[in-house]
Amino acid sequence: MRILFVHDIAGNFGGAESNLYDTADGLRRRGHTIGLLAHRGSGKGEAAWQALFGENLFFQNGEDPCAVARRFGAEVIYMHKWDEPDGIEALLRSGVPMVRMVHDHDIHCLRSYRYNPLTRRICTRPAGHHCVFPCLAPLKRSRAGGLPVHWVGFMEKRREMALSRRFHRNIVATKFMREELLINRFPPAAIEIIPPVPRHAEPLESNFSARNLLVFAGQIIRGKGVDVMLRALAKVRAPFEMVILGAGNHRAACERLGRRLGLGSRVAFKGFVPQEELRQFYQEATAVLFPSVWPEPMGLSGLEAMRNGLPVVGFDAGGVGDWLRDGENGFLVPWMDIDRYASSIDALLADKELARAMGRRGRERFLADYDFDRYIGRIEAVFHRMLGGHKAAA
Repeated sequence: MRILFVHDIAGNFGGAESNLYDTADGLRRRGHTIGLLAHRGSGKGEAAWQALFGENLFFQNGEDPCAVARRFGAEVIYMHKWDEPDGIEALLRSGVPMVRMVHDHDIHCLRSYRYNPLTRRICTRPAGHHCVFPCLAPLKRSRAGGLPVHWVGFMEKRREMALSRRFHRNIVATKFMREELLINRFPPAAIEIIPPVPRHAEPLESNFSARNLLVFAGQIIRGKGVDVMLRALAKVRAPFEMVILGAGNHRAACERLGRRLGLGSRVAFKGFVPQEELRQFYQEATAVLFPSVWPEPMGLSGLEAMRNGLPVVGFDAGGVGDWLRDGENGFLVPWMDIDRYASSIDALLADKELARAMGRRGRERFLADYDFDRYIGRIEAVFHRMLGGHKAAA
């Protein structure tokens, strides 16, 4: 099968790029021919992408995407993040079966994160005119310099969503994300839940030491709730040590908050650390904290904790409840309930056998539900069904 991936970026950048690379490599190892159409390079790790896709790595450079698909001889088009309606429409014109991986809220939310940046209340409404007023979602924060905000076209976003409804399949990670598409009038039969399982190194065993180490690993941006986590830690009664691994524009504010709360000696901001160093922290940890307050589409760092046999404490936001079962592999805390979050941490620190048992159950669930080879097989099966149906119709 000739599979053309379509994505904004070629190279390392974030979770979507890691998933695309791993999926493409997994399908290549099964004998499929893979290609990639991208807008631009990320400037990070591009050599590995060039080696993976070879001569089938295409940059748009003004060329009609439909022409690229035909030149590659695509039998299936697998779109990831690509918010250019003209390009999407051109690919639909190619007549090739199209599948989209819905990584986040970009398709149906102008802000992309589905919660109010002032109140942090999670939005539960379908996209509509209220996105313009009173939400003012078209005024999106600019991270590229210049003016602090830029305008996002509401009608263009609606057009992108309408085009996405025409895909043969839209793949989502969780039941929550399926509901997000359903309230935006995506056809139910065209939505499949296939969690994007990353490829992992060998799992490790924590020693659940008396160090009482807690770990957060992820971006330090406001939606990730690091500030809310710090307020909960200030209420924890047991002695503990907390490491915060990652970077982001909310780090400085969180460091100031930690000092004001008197957590300076117990909380360390380590910045981004390589995978091997992260594993060393996991080996000493008692629990992983997952304090996101925005509606997470899934939450891969929580799955990483499960794989390594560590319990998780997280808020019930978005798709977190798909993998975090309260009382089974950790504690699923009501959204923004800081007191409950603190008491859940205390429960794990006070009872290491409880922490071990929850971690063990989490690993068992991970191995049963989030196997990488099984994930590739499910993606491959979707493509075979699309291709078979397309040939039958032709």
